Amino acid sequence: MKRALLLAGVAVALAGCESGEFSDLKAELAAMTKDVRGKVDPLPVVKPYEPVPYQAFDQPDPFGPAKIQLATKSGTPAAASALAPDLNRPKEPLEAFPLESLKMVGILQQKGQTYGLVKADASIYRVRPGNYMGQNFGVITKINETEITLRELIQEAGGDWTERASTLQLQEAEAKK
Repeated sequence: MKRALLLAGVAVALAGCESGEFSDLKAELAAMTKDVRGKVDPLPVVKPYEPVPYQAFDQPDPFGPAKIQLATKSGTPAAASALAPDLNRPKEPLEAFPLESLKMVGILQQKGQTYGLVKADASIYRVRPGNYMGQNFGVITKINETEITLRELIQEAGGDWTERASTLQLQEAEAKK
């Protein structure tokens, strides 16, 4: 019985809250918004697609294999080129590393011969002019106190080989912490 009485009291209290405490605000809001309508802008007009006609039918295709074949025929074949590397010679250890990953860490002079000290991964190699290093058939031409100079061979798109000079700069000693 007490439960029913308590339940009836809660229902009356809730009904009293709804009695109209915010009815004046609801009426004012309804009066202010009765003429307001949402407005959506019309969609923009899309221009129809107009294809551009291709006018270069009489010119060679810059991406076609014919351009590469013409360059190969006009020049000497890659195998007979004077600059072509000897692909049959044994590879030296530093040819397994890209030139960017190698670091010159010093020089060494023994019996009038200057050697460069090159770090690759965790190992240090002693090199001299005539040794190969890097992945572009780079042969060492000169070693001095600050750099190692190389002559690399690069194959162009037409198949011809060209020379490129590269250097490996001496790396400053890292500060110990």
